[in-house]
Amino acid sequence: MRPPSRILAIAGSDSSGGAGIQADIKTITMLGGYAMTAITSVTAQNTTGVQHVEALDAELVDTQIDSCLSDIGADAIKIGMLGSPAIAEMVVANLESIAGAIVFDPVMVATSGSALADEATIAAFAKLMDRATLVTPNLPELAALTGMSLQTGEQIYEAAASLAARHDTAVLAKGGHGEKGRIIDRLVWPDGSVTSFEHARIETRHTHGTGCTLSSAIATLLGHGQPLEHAVRLAREFVLEAIRQAPGFGGGSGPLGHYAVTRR
Repeated sequence: MRPPSRILAIAGSDSSGGAGIQADIKTITMLGGYAMTAITSVTAQNTTGVQHVEALDAELVDTQIDSCLSDIGADAIKIGMLGSPAIAEMVVANLESIAGAIVFDPVMVATSGSALADEATIAAFAKLMDRATLVTPNLPELAALTGMSLQTGEQIYEAAASLAARHDTAVLAKGGHGEKGRIIDRLVWPDGSVTSFEHARIETRHTHGTGCTLSSAIATLLGHGQPLEHAVRLAREFVLEAIRQAPGFGGGSGPLGHYAVTRR
């Protein structure tokens, strides 16, 4: 039997289990990967918001990463919430020798609206994007990273194409924050070519951890050897089904039903 692909998730912990490292582990496991973690921050949060954030020492994060990579290795890496500029800089240094795929989800704000990255940390994102295989910003994050207006589909494409060309990486501009009834995600390559994925919006408040789930799903599928476009397509299907299977927990933006998605 072929061993599972090795996926390292570098992200913050979500005490309520809906997002961050907890969502990463659930997703990687459900998609047949072997999940390893380097926790960057500890949060007290639930479906209604983030009550407290404590970034870990950068040296501890560095040691977690080295412990995983020096012994087990990784076929792909997912990077989420970083917590501090020092951690961001350290992660960049650790990734210089990594041959596997790197999926970077530039987490700035939680689904509840709570800020999860300060300006200095966001400024350090550039070096990570230079190294990433794929960057997965939502629309507010894309606007913050480019300083461009995103009022139309053409403007969203132009911003994603600008980011992709600047950092020589693929960009998945997620359309979940758009106003329309249908959601369009755009996968844009450094040469400006684009593939669009579209689906009807699922009317639900249970979307906590969708970005974490999507990025870790893509990383896992890339670790399995899937080409990027197909990995994005399959990962989106996983997220949509997890939204449909949400258990309904909490009084705010509830968690997804990772556990209920049957692998096909």
